[in-house]
Amino acid sequence: MHSSNTALTSPFAQKSDSAFNDLTASLGDRRPHPTEEALVQLGRALMTELLDVISDTALEDFQTLLGEALIGAFHSAAGRIEREADRARDVMRRLDRDFDGSEAADVELQEATARGRAGDAATRAAETIRDAAAETWTVATGEVWTAWRRSRRGAHLTAAQLEAKQAIRAIRNRRAGEADPGGPVVAFRGAPTADSRSDAARIFDALNWALAEWPDMALATTGAKGAEKLAIQWASQKGVKLILARADFDAHGKAAPFRANDDLIALEPTCCLTLARSLDEARAAGGRPFGPALNLGQKAMEQGVQHLAVKLRMH
Repeated sequence: MHSSNTALTSPFAQKSDSAFNDLTASLGDRRPHPTEEALVQLGRALMTELLDVISDTALEDFQTLLGEALIGAFHSAAGRIEREADRARDVMRRLDRDFDGSEAADVELQEATARGRAGDAATRAAETIRDAAAETWTVATGEVWTAWRRSRRGAHLTAAQLEAKQAIRAIRNRRAGEADPGGPVVAFRGAPTADSRSDAARIFDALNWALAEWPDMALATTGAKGAEKLAIQWASQKGVKLILARADFDAHGKAAPFRANDDLIALEPTCCLTLARSLDEARAAGGRPFGPALNLGQKAMEQGVQHLAVKLRMH
């Protein structure tokens, strides 16, 4: 399953010279640092190897746990290294404040500075591996990894992972930061069965149209299987910020997909795109339209939000 999507263009491949390589070159360490390209390749290779080994085996039932654990390990490592670098910076500030001009104080300050900068480079390295593994995971499975502790940050995010509640709160408070969508929001809901070749082509056409209309857009979806997984892959490929309004079945039961629509509307989207039924005639035959997609379209129109249904030919 995962090998068929590896041809998608990656934002990582577009950077030959990078801030990371510049940073490591300036550290003065006699030992070489791995290049950013090598770290990206490592992240991809680790995830690809994991998926290759567990695919079509009994462990496939635990694929999500294992994939997220691999990504999370580097996320956790980046956090620990960053905290060590922060402690070094605390020492730097203290030494700078109490600097007495002595040679011993100067050496201690230089050592603390070197530890802080080395920590910054190591943090960036761990984040680069994490982001490459996460990108490979999304392209292969359609699943989007979301940090469960600290905010996911880094210079190489392909689709910033934002929970809907964070984004909604940021809009309401008008606060700057990672949780702020930062631009127009385009919401999308699609049927789980709408994942045929025809569906993918028209979904990508619709999203490409939206991106041309609003180049700084964020894509909001619930992350449901089928059409919405295709939209997530598109966001990953295009480097578009992604907002996930996940359906909370534990809290809302059968109403969860419709409550998720309320979260999407609360994001104040500029436009809503929906695909209530597969565009493939064989898949659509005899099936009912996907209720949550119809519901989002109705809510959008009630709120005066532009709504477009994805069709074989969009007008």
